[in-house]
Parts: sequence; structure tokens; C-alpha cells
Amino acid sequence: MFRHLSALVACALVCLPTTGLAQERYTITDGTEVTPLDIFQECDACPEMIVLPLGRFTMGAPLEQSAHLWSLWNKPREGITPGWPHEGPMHEVEIDIPIAMGRNEVTREEWMACVADGGCSHTPDPRIVKFPSGYYVADDPRHPVFDVRYLDMLEYVAWLNRKVGVEVYRLPTEAEWAYAARAGTDTRFAQGDSLTTDQANIGLFYWEGERYVADPDNRTMPVTVDELDAANAWGLRHMAGNLLERTMSCWSERLLGLPSSSAYLAEAQRHATCRRVGKGGRYGSGADYARPANRGRRPEDSRSGRAGFRVLREM
Repeated sequence: MFRHLSALVACALVCLPTTGLAQERYTITDGTEVTPLDIFQECDACPEMIVLPLGRFTMGAPLEQSAHLWSLWNKPREGITPGWPHEGPMHEVEIDIPIAMGRNEVTREEWMACVADGGCSHTPDPRIVKFPSGYYVADDPRHPVFDVRYLDMLEYVAWLNRKVGVEVYRLPTEAEWAYAARAGTDTRFAQGDSLTTDQANIGLFYWEGERYVADPDNRTMPVTVDELDAANAWGLRHMAGNLLERTMSCWSERLLGLPSSSAYLAEAQRHATCRRVGKGGRYGSGADYARPANRGRRPEDSRSGRAGFRVLREM
């Protein structure tokens, strides 16, 4: 079963060089034929997926784009240009493996289907600590799942592959995630050079005296995946904000500068264990963290109320 994002095809044709959208056709396990920007759901419990067009994009960002973030954590020093070096070097990456990306972050309902079926061994805690005491509870079926570690996520994708009978689902690499998040754009955010709280579950901060102060109206927990005007040009929701999303790529002090998505995949698969790259920012953090170029890292065995994931399907 699938639907087509016809309103977005024009943007894909204009914004992104491809090998020709009309030539890209794929058949999923139920025999349905899909093309770029189609939405499909391969089994009743499977996440909704969006087929991405093939193409190229520029990975990374210039140093000045992260200068503000750098200045929050570092004091100015003579001879040091403000900015995060780990967001570079900028380089072109060819997406040479056809993929579909999860329309949404994996939801609590989707995860609990895996638990009920015996595929996932961990039942996530829906509570988020509330300061100074108590909890917020994000237990709606459409809330994105959190309190899952990287190793738990591997159980989930293994279960999906058993459901469809073929090894096609996995986590995205950092390169694939960034390509999907940009959706054919080269601006600071997929939505342009600015990002609002109507478009993403992020926080606002104001300079008062000698420190930044959080806006009292900032959301203090993730929203359900259907909330906000949160889709990019390819229909992928909440790739900016809501929850930090883990990828299968290992942390490096600089981008690897590899030429293709297949090269980034081979590099990720080469490591048995490492600190995995997180992308996309989260609720309560500033917009600069939600840029497609921003990078974070966490150990594989850590669970957090701020981190989730979305899945990728090779086509």
C-alpha cells in the first residue's frame, strides 16, 4: 500500500540533480511498485517509509555556521576561528544505494509491537524527569520512542527484517541521514535559513545580562510525530528537533570525506562497536543543534529521554 507525494515532486525535480525520477522504480515484498516520494508501509506493524530519489549533496557545513554554538562552550582565543571543525570538511557525496527513509521517528506503538511479538527485549520508560521534581509522561502511541539504546535499535530492525522476510531494514548512516534531512536544499535548515517552533520541536533562548535564558514556553518533552508543520520537502517529519536520532555511523573528529553513501556504509559496518553519531537536535535545545550538519555522539549502551531513531530500507 502506498501514497504519492505529488505536491512535492516538482521540488525534487528542481532542487536535486538525479538520474531521472521516472527511471527509478522498485518493488517491495508484497509486489507493489514504488517510485521516488511514494509512501509505503510494508507490513501492518512496519513504519511508514518514503522512497528517496537518487542524487548528490554537499555534506557538512562551513565553520562559521557553527560559530554561535562553539562560542557557547569555548572562550575566544587568538588565532582560533570560532566554529566546530567536526562539521567539516564540506564534500560532495553521491547517494548510490537506493533507499527509503522512515517518514517519522519510530513511535512507541511501533516499538511496543516488537516487544509484544518477542522481537524487542526492552520496554522503554515513557517518563521524562521534570525539574525540580516529578515526571512528564510521553506514552501516547504516536509519541516517538525513547529510552532505547543503540543495541535495542538493532533488535528492532532485525525484527522488521524477519517480518518482511528479507534483510532490507537498518539504521541510516550519517551521510544517508543528512541527505534525507536536507531534502534537496543547501540552506542552514531544510526549511531555509531559519527554523521556528511551529516547524520543529526546539527551544528558544534569549540573552539576559551575561547568560542565555530559556523561553518559559519551551516544550519540555517530545511531541507526537503528527504534530507541527514538521515535514521537509520530501515529507520526512521531525528530522529537525523532537528527538536526537542515532545513526549507525561511528564518531570521527572530522567528516571522513568519502565520495558515496556506499563508502559511508562500508565504513560504518567495519566497526564492531563505537560511539554512534546522533543527528537532528531535540526538544529543549536551540535551533542550531537541529541543523542537518550538526553532529553529536553517544555510547552504544546508553539510554536517554532525549534520543530516538528512524529506520532506513534499502530498495
